[in-house]
Formats: sequence, C-alpha cells, structure tokens
Amino acid sequence: MGVNELGRGQTIEWQGELYFIEAYSHMKKAKGRPVAQTKLRHLASGRVLFHNFTGAEPLKIVRLEERLLQFLYRAGEQFHFMDRQSYDQFALSRPELHGVENYLPENMELTGLYYQDRLLKLEPPLQVELKVTQTEPGARGDTVSGGEKPAVLETGLELRVPLFIRQGDYILVDTRSGAYLSRVVGRSAD
Repeated sequence: MGVNELGRGQTIEWQGELYFIEAYSHMKKAKGRPVAQTKLRHLASGRVLFHNFTGAEPLKIVRLEERLLQFLYRAGEQFHFMDRQSYDQFALSRPELHGVENYLPENMELTGLYYQDRLLKLEPPLQVELKVTQTEPGARGDTVSGGEKPAVLETGLELRVPLFIRQGDYILVDTRSGAYLSRVVGRSAD
C-alpha cells in the first residue's frame, strides 16, 4: 500500500505488530518518494515511536472490532469485565490494563478494541465520574498552594483538586491526562 493511504486514527500492521497512528503528516521531497511522518502507538504495550514510511515497507491497514464492555469489579490484582453483547466474563491483570484501572468505577461501560477475537485495548470514556475518598479540608485564603490540594479517588488515582472539593464529592476526571475537570453538581457525600 502507498503512503498516501495512511492517515491519523488508522490502525496498521507493520513488522508483525499492530500500531495506532496518532499523528500523520505527508511530505513530498523534490527528487524522491513521498514520505509519511507518523507517531505510532503500539497497541499491546502502549509504547510510542516515530517512524517515516516511504512506501517501500510492507504494511497494511487493519480494521478493529469495537465491543461494548462493562467493568464489574476488582478482586485483588484482577479486574473483571463482561462483554455486553455475549455476556461472557473475563479478567485482566493490572499490567494488561496499561493505566486504565485508574478510571474504572464499578459497573462503568467502556469500549474494547479487538483484532481477530483478541482484546488489544480498553478505551474508557473521555471523562469519568469518580468519588473522592480522601482529601484534607481546604483552608480559606490559602493561595500559596495555587488553590489546589491532593486527593485520592475511589480507584486509587491521586490528583490535585481545588480547595472546595471535600471527601465524598464526585468529580469529573479527564481519562487522557488524569486531570481534574469539574465537580459533579447534585452528587456529594452519602
């Protein structure tokens, strides 16, 4: 296949491995072949690499199947999921989750990306609602710390939140960066 067929958001098989194209730019040199500059993420390990494709390398675009999954519960280091279509249940260990475990409250729905019936990657929603399980009360007028304090969420994720957030509050967290987004109005300590 030619480098003109590559694009951001595609999944390719290259050197026997599957990669997701996170960034792509096409370049045509004056006296040479076109070059596709790419930022690739290895689907199994999450490792990122940069590579320039000239068209001489064998690769193919692959289609991943998306399945709706539900996170059921955690038992020790095992995280249990259910396929929402087939109702099959399976468990994954922490290393297989590649950081997604920080965004998994019980019963949350997320997308599983499959290739040839093999789960490659879990994709949580872009924002997830999580309960604050531990944080210190904010001190009025405290601006030395930038108006933020540390907090621990129900999944074990630690992040910085505004001073007005209390233990028991629910907050929205960005699953791409792990950053606090906002307090969830109408949901607070039980």
